Amino acid sequence: MPSMPGRLRARMAEGYGLVAQSLSGRLLLLTVLYVMVAVVLIFVPSVGRYHRELLDNHIESAELAVLPFNEPGGDALSEDVRSHLLQSAGALAVTLKSAERSQMYEIADEPPVIGTTIDLTNASFFTDMYDAVDCLFSGGHRVLYVIAQPTRIPKITTIAILLKERDIRDRLVAYSDRVIVTGIVVSLITGLLVFLSVYLVLVRPMRRVTEAMIAFRDNPENPANIVQASARQDEIGIAERELAAMQRDLYGSLQQKTRLAALGAAVARIQHDLRNILSNAQLASDRLTEIDDPVVKKLAPRLVSSIDRAVSLATNTLRYGRADERPPKRQMLCLKPLVAEAGEQAVEARVTPVEIALEVCVPDELEIDADAEQLYRVVLNLIRNAVEALVEKGEGGKICISAERFGQRVRIDIADTGPGIPTDLATRLFQPFATAARSGGSGLGLAIARDLARAHGGDISLVSTGPEGTTFRVEIPDRELL
Repeated sequence: MPSMPGRLRARMAEGYGLVAQSLSGRLLLLTVLYVMVAVVLIFVPSVGRYHRELLDNHIESAELAVLPFNEPGGDALSEDVRSHLLQSAGALAVTLKSAERSQMYEIADEPPVIGTTIDLTNASFFTDMYDAVDCLFSGGHRVLYVIAQPTRIPKITTIAILLKERDIRDRLVAYSDRVIVTGIVVSLITGLLVFLSVYLVLVRPMRRVTEAMIAFRDNPENPANIVQASARQDEIGIAERELAAMQRDLYGSLQQKTRLAALGAAVARIQHDLRNILSNAQLASDRLTEIDDPVVKKLAPRLVSSIDRAVSLATNTLRYGRADERPPKRQMLCLKPLVAEAGEQAVEARVTPVEIALEVCVPDELEIDADAEQLYRVVLNLIRNAVEALVEKGEGGKICISAERFGQRVRIDIADTGPGIPTDLATRLFQPFATAARSGGSGLGLAIARDLARAHGGDISLVSTGPEGTTFRVEIPDRELL
């Protein structure tokens, strides 16, 4: 069982972490700091004003003390009475000046040495602050010579008093202590209230949201980890509801992908066996073409074409389902022979009742930085699609393959004179199985081709489509641009 000092240190460490590392704790420290800065900004003017009030009080007291001296019979007052009146005003000496004469009333025979002079007749807000700060840091051992304008003695232009600074400084220090303590208490109370407000209104709900996010990240397939949104209408409530909606969508997507993955694994096994079966059927169909029976000769090409399409579908499905497609092994290679070979294979492999012309407009010297086998598959898939489009048109046509280099990038255009792509299909053209409804299409050729092009840092795009034909573009950058 931990000792009391150990528990105390743990609690202190936890409290320090809450204050120094949390948003509300930092706001508490900043609030205290800002309030203390405000106290300092208020402190100096208030101390200056209080120092001026103390001097004004001494001037008023001195003026009242010497007022009997200027009344009829004032000269008859004894020295003891004069000294007592001056001492009650806290003055060592008082000087009255008028246009005709100057009078001085003092306690000691010798006036003390003047430490500093304060002229209240020309004082301003800033000089009051300076005098107050100077008094606080002087030590209180000086004698002040204070000059002011009288208000009770007629015909007197100025009144000046000598007084010790000690009493004024002591009162000023006491006043400063009260201001500082009040400022500290106000800052702490304000900071604590702000801390509690932010903690209850912002930090605690955000901590709950953060914990829900962490739990969902650790196990996104557990619906219990989806955050429960509150009914708040502020920004926190909106964030909670949006997070909950996003987590529900992710949970649904993960569930769907899990089911699709299981289904895909089953389909892959079926397709693998189906490809083996179709390969045997393909061998048998090849033997059928050797029979002289007219009916067999008429049906054999259709049978061979159907089996070829089934083998292609099985092969493409297995190839697309592989997640371990190797990265491209790139090298500089001549593009024209590769394109010509892919075009010939695509056209010759398709038994068609129409005539298809293949035109390769690729410069002999054009080189491309790519994986030969993967680029061949990309071009072959696009040309096969063009062949299928011309077959569907039923009139034949032409496929033109052109290429050119733009700086560090090679652009390959494959254009056909087919009927074009429907608008609803063009928007999802590169999605898997999007074109599966087309005659002879597996719906995976374009998806596989785009993945291979993007593995090179390039892409495939649909440039144009319409009744006059369709054009696809393949762009492959050199490795320096990746």
